[in-house]
Amino acid sequence: MPVESGSSAAARQAKQKRKSHSLSIRRTNSTEQDRSGLQRDMVEGQDSKLPLSLRSNLLDLFSQIEREFENLYIENLELRREIETLNDRLTAEGQTFEGADLAKGALKTKASHSTSQLSQKLKTTYKASTSKIVSSFKATTSRAVCQLVREYVGHRDGLWDLSITRTQPMVLGTASADHSAMLWSIETGKCLLKYMGHQGSVNSIKFHPTEQMALTASGDQTAHIWRYMVQLPTPQPVADISQTPCEDDVDFSDKDEADGEAEGPNDCPSIRVATTALRSHQGVVIAADWLVGGKQVVTASWDRAANLYDVETSELVHSLTGHDQELTHCCTHPTQRLVVTSSRDTTFRLWDFRDPSIHSVNVFQGHTDTVTSAVFTVGDNVVSGSDDRTVKVWDLKNMRSPIATIRTDSAVNRISVSVNQKIIALPHDNRQVRLFDMSGVRLARLPRSNRQGHRRMVCCSAWCEENSTCNLFTCGFDRQAIGWNINIPVLLQEK
Repeated sequence: MPVESGSSAAARQAKQKRKSHSLSIRRTNSTEQDRSGLQRDMVEGQDSKLPLSLRSNLLDLFSQIEREFENLYIENLELRREIETLNDRLTAEGQTFEGADLAKGALKTKASHSTSQLSQKLKTTYKASTSKIVSSFKATTSRAVCQLVREYVGHRDGLWDLSITRTQPMVLGTASADHSAMLWSIETGKCLLKYMGHQGSVNSIKFHPTEQMALTASGDQTAHIWRYMVQLPTPQPVADISQTPCEDDVDFSDKDEADGEAEGPNDCPSIRVATTALRSHQGVVIAADWLVGGKQVVTASWDRAANLYDVETSELVHSLTGHDQELTHCCTHPTQRLVVTSSRDTTFRLWDFRDPSIHSVNVFQGHTDTVTSAVFTVGDNVVSGSDDRTVKVWDLKNMRSPIATIRTDSAVNRISVSVNQKIIALPHDNRQVRLFDMSGVRLARLPRSNRQGHRRMVCCSAWCEENSTCNLFTCGFDRQAIGWNINIPVLLQEK
């Protein structure tokens, strides 16, 4: 009997392996084909109006989906075992892993598993130190309490500006894009008077320091001075609104009210003729304010100039030029003859009229976008806000760099500073209003929930130091002004 050589025996074994592998593949394919054929037979036996070819394609797709779910299910089981192993290891070290209790049937990918594992490790590692930091923070500060007191609704378009009278009777004034300005009772929310003398959007309103006169700036390239006489109605009980912490993260959808015209006050008296009209600008007058004493006013315009007028004669005293682009705001010092103007050229300028013979100019450069407003505070500080999402506090004695910088997540509009509490109110394009102290520490954010807060861009804020019910007012392009009661704890004020 012949004996096989080594090479022939090895060849025969390799051939048998290839044959067995081929048979295995054939058996697998035949099993899938049998299953597919059986399913096709079942499909053919069912009553359906779909073509047979389309039903067969759908069946193939469903089979592929089923296989994918099977693979995910197997992977999920493996991940569970890994999590249980990790949990046992952490339990032995005196720690627990919350991710072990997964919902039945939940499919977790390896990426999410790794992310949750890393997150949990960070939590367990730094839990103690973080708790200490939070505890120390809570021990030194406490939440400010903000309460929405009243809404002032009646304008037919967005509100650009608001102001509070400096003399009795104390009323709220609003300037609107509907070509009108309104005076409101702070306590009742009732419209007391409506000024309709402008032919364009009313962009600003400011009250005389001692007399019942208002100064409004408009898109019709004029500024008007008009007198008013109002009688306050009997105060009504304030609505029982529970006090809400300012850090209210509850937000609502962008669902706005109908864009139809709001119903204006029907019994509100109106004024249609100005006492004095100031007409020297060649562009939109965006803002105006009274100088200390009330004998002069300053206006800011898109014609890149600010004008200083004599109130009694309506004559132009000075034309303040130098800005490279349109002006956005102007503000006067409460006790000195100082004016600050802001512009789209990313700067704001300080104009000094304390010496009647000359007036000096200082330029503040520190923002990278439009300076939307700059206001004086008590002392030698100026606070500026910008579209570059920052607010800066400046010392007039050192104008090279700000002494504090506040960074936000949205453009900042017309800011205001509380004289008594030294708090800056920041109205934002994103409908938020935030409160900071002069050193740049965030104190609060006004609540925004289903029933509170502005629904569109907040354009302006104004503090009222002499009213205990409403000490902060805001207005926005949702056609309303809101009165707030801000209670800042003494601990925060001292800090």
